[in-house]
Amino acid sequence: MTRTHQAAGYFPSGLPYNRYGRGPAPLVVLQGLQFENKPLTGLGRLRGNLYGFLGRDYTYYLVGLKPGLPAGYSMRDMAGDYATTIRQEFGRPVDVIGVSTGGSIALHLAADHPDVVRRLVIHSSAHTLRAAAREAQLGVARLAQQGRWTEAYELLLGFFLSPRSAGRLRTWLASRLLSLGAPQDPSDLVVTVEAEDRHNFKDRLGEIAAPTLVVAGAEDPGYTAELFRETAEGIPNGRLILYEKMGHPARGRQFARDVLNFLKAR
Repeated sequence: MTRTHQAAGYFPSGLPYNRYGRGPAPLVVLQGLQFENKPLTGLGRLRGNLYGFLGRDYTYYLVGLKPGLPAGYSMRDMAGDYATTIRQEFGRPVDVIGVSTGGSIALHLAADHPDVVRRLVIHSSAHTLRAAAREAQLGVARLAQQGRWTEAYELLLGFFLSPRSAGRLRTWLASRLLSLGAPQDPSDLVVTVEAEDRHNFKDRLGEIAAPTLVVAGAEDPGYTAELFRETAEGIPNGRLILYEKMGHPARGRQFARDVLNFLKAR
């Protein structure tokens, strides 16, 4: 496993990235919900370690959304930005992992731009959020618009993290720390949350041609086990791996083995 953070910056298309690993094949990770569309810095760079098991076989890129999203920008529009970037940077289909909100966008990417996706991993995501998660994210956006960043982080972390992994005090302290680097402008966060609130891909799952793995925890607060099953079953070449007693996002040694086995399968 590699834990080396190698580089960060912006692609010519304007999308921010953090690059990890030393493997020969490129892999693109569509990131989950970000409060600001820029390369990860400080402790945020450690997010790359969630995929450290990829570093021997892949050079992998955690890629965010472009800054300055216009009002009304959709998940489909965001997928188009990723497709442009993959074509420009790699010139061939690559393996793609979409985590959480990034998974919502990845479904559009695979359906609308099959020429850029070789294999697809939908990581702790599904064709739509459960209602409680949509409400939580809209609440985060409202707090951000009011400049109440500590409360916004606390709501997001408190909802999506498993109670086993984050107690109330720990969540509050993390929120206070994160709010110190809060963006001046909440508009990118608001546009993304509103786009995911409108997102429901169930009727289009059959358009995805790439082999797809849906991998998640059965206790994920953002989705239900049934939503994960519907997503995998709706994709012609889809399969589901669901871990009992695991929250958001799925992680661990078995998760690493399952994702690598899927990506390496003929």
